Amino acid sequence: MIRAIRRRFIRIAILVLALAMVLVAVIINAANWANVRAELWETLSTLSETGGKGGRRGGWSRHMRNTLDESRFFSAMLLADGTCALADTSRVADVDAAELTRVAEAALNGGRESGFAEDYLYVVAERGGGRVALFLNCETKLTRVRRLALISAIACAGCILLAWLLVALFSSRAIRPLVENAVQQKQFITDAGHELKTPLTVISANMDVLALETGSNEWIQSTRKQVANMRGLVGELIYLSRLDEEDARLVRQDVDLSRALLETAEPFAGMAEFSGKALETDAGESIRLTGDEAALRRLISILCDNAVKYAPEGDVIRIALRRGRKGVVLTAENGLSEPMTPEALRHLFDRFYRADASRSRESGGYGIGLSVARAVAEKHGGEIHAEQTPEGRIRFTCRLPGKR
Repeated sequence: MIRAIRRRFIRIAILVLALAMVLVAVIINAANWANVRAELWETLSTLSETGGKGGRRGGWSRHMRNTLDESRFFSAMLLADGTCALADTSRVADVDAAELTRVAEAALNGGRESGFAEDYLYVVAERGGGRVALFLNCETKLTRVRRLALISAIACAGCILLAWLLVALFSSRAIRPLVENAVQQKQFITDAGHELKTPLTVISANMDVLALETGSNEWIQSTRKQVANMRGLVGELIYLSRLDEEDARLVRQDVDLSRALLETAEPFAGMAEFSGKALETDAGESIRLTGDEAALRRLISILCDNAVKYAPEGDVIRIALRRGRKGVVLTAENGLSEPMTPEALRHLFDRFYRADASRSRESGGYGIGLSVARAVAEKHGGEIHAEQTPEGRIRFTCRLPGKR
């Protein structure tokens, strides 16, 4: 669990930082592009008004005068036969005429009044019964815009990578209080569980002595039942606490999961039949994986027990095992007395959560079994989730990495 918390902390920290940096980079580049675009349009408009000759310069700012002096532009006219004739190419004399003609033809035949044609910004006007276009070379400014975008992307990627390394390095310090609190909680559960075993044993022994002296009665039977429930709960809590420990190790071996499913589900078939239900199993053919056989049998037992307890009378419970693309898939499906809300489905694997408290009390559930099932699945590198089918049934799906 501690590793999962640390990974989640790193993911959230890097995601927030990445979003902030990308947003800043987008704003900077968008502002730069808007400024460059406005300046290019102002330059082209000025050249268009003066016919590219410069005209009166007294009312212009020094920046505009310098911009006009440095501008590279040419004009072209669309002739009656559909060809383009270049004009006023003195400011782009170093550019091949064929390239200029190609750009002019694309703009004049495109049907648009203005826009970009390759690295040229143009505007088209009707003059003397023909279409005349003025082209402003924007290559230098567009190159700067692209370069800033590239530098921003590289800087963002580099900073995100550096931040990931630093967060990964110091994340253990950031979550240390949370880790210490989690460790203390686990230790408390383990210690309390062991301490509770002694008084439960004493109570059970006293009930046996009392039954011998006075004979068994409903009060003794009720006390014995509650002691058994408490022992079961304490055992589940201790087992779950040990699974949550960072250094908890599973006894990994080659497991015939098909055989384990059939043997584990067999007693629950009788329980289901006794309560007016049916349990069907499909274990596949010798599906194997590497894992802790005892833990996997416990997972299967929890799913079977949960289905038998909460399936309505007359329901058919289906437990199936099959090979998946990346391992094996174990499913348990049963009917519902009433539909479950999405909120209830999300919390089914939380400790002590009960979607229907009254029904759980009647069935004797602790509200912790599915938490144990999830812990076993995650310890094996798998996952488990619950969903409600369109037919109104609930299906638990556990995916475990295994042999193909």
